Amino acid sequence: MKTLLNCTIALLLFMGTSAQKNVIIKLWPDAVPGETEAKHEPVVTDNTSGDVTRLTDITDPGMIVFPANSNNNNGAGVVVCPGGGYNILAIDKEGYEIALWLNKLGFTAAVLQYRVPKKQDGALQDVQRALRIMRDRAEKWNLNPDKLGVMGFSAGGSLSARASTLYEKQTYPKVDENDELSCRPDFALLIYPAYLDQGENRSLTPELKVVENTPPTFIFQTADDRLGNSSLVYATALRDAKVPVELHLLPEGGHGYGMRPGNVAGETWPGLAERWLGKTITSLN
Repeated sequence: MKTLLNCTIALLLFMGTSAQKNVIIKLWPDAVPGETEAKHEPVVTDNTSGDVTRLTDITDPGMIVFPANSNNNNGAGVVVCPGGGYNILAIDKEGYEIALWLNKLGFTAAVLQYRVPKKQDGALQDVQRALRIMRDRAEKWNLNPDKLGVMGFSAGGSLSARASTLYEKQTYPKVDENDELSCRPDFALLIYPAYLDQGENRSLTPELKVVENTPPTFIFQTADDRLGNSSLVYATALRDAKVPVELHLLPEGGHGYGMRPGNVAGETWPGLAERWLGKTITSLN
């Protein structure tokens, strides 16, 4: 395993000259709620298969903020939740690359380094805290605090759905004034989400409380994805609650493709998501 020094170098190289404007924000100024290990830097695994950088052993959660360019800033922000089975984070393919795409569309993006491995409760605390910090700093980043969403891939899609349905749940003691702010996302995008059908007979995961105020949601998955039932179950719950939902199900593409070329699903969802985002952000005015 490699240390964060290698991760930081890789991040700077990946982002190139734009790295100077990016900001790393640690979510918890003092103790991390529920965390038993001491704070230390994330670890980059030795597994680089598929040309993916994978982080694990995160005890000091943070987010890498990619501010929108001033010439196309649309005033909206997105917390991006990479996937990895709640074991690792595919931090470049489902994080940095997505943030740069969102920047091109005028969004400020924050790539979330939430706690792994196997720290689902901590991960929910982390995404709630990240949304609150973004709202607190909205003016600084020229954002509308009522246009902040979440976007997740695989396990990150699970986390985004949890953030969308559990925003009234107080998951940690208040740390500072940020925690007076809402952690409800204003919109959500779930790309090949996982773990949303863990109820009886593959029904909706009981933890997820879908109600009328659940944010409008875009969902994309493929029929040959072994986790594809998650999208169908969650979309049905949203529809039943009269929440605006747009679901796309392609015949093939598998799982874990990000938005890299060479996979029909990975080449298809960004255009659909861009159109949905344009309509949704306008409707939030």
